[in-house]
Amino acid sequence: MSGRGLWLLRPARKGEPERAGASLIKPLRQIIELIIQTFKGQLDPERHGDRTPARVIARVLIRVLALTAVIWHNDRSGEPIKRSLIAYDN
Repeated sequence: MSGRGLWLLRPARKGEPERAGASLIKPLRQIIELIIQTFKGQLDPERHGDRTPARVIARVLIRVLALTAVIWHNDRSGEPIKRSLIAYDN
């Protein structure tokens, strides 16, 4: 990774001094964990039932795009819960 100019950021371990960029890692980690929980709860990737990797990828991409559209719509319409698909569930 370092050969391509990429650096892996990680939180400081116990006993280590605070790392550069630590103030950026904590909120970013919370956002990533929230997105993962949203995928598990609303998109249900573990019980997909698809037989091929291409169908699993297509299914996940469709749902990610749908969730992105819902977040955008809920944000624009002033909904208090931005990541909810409940109102669109048939």
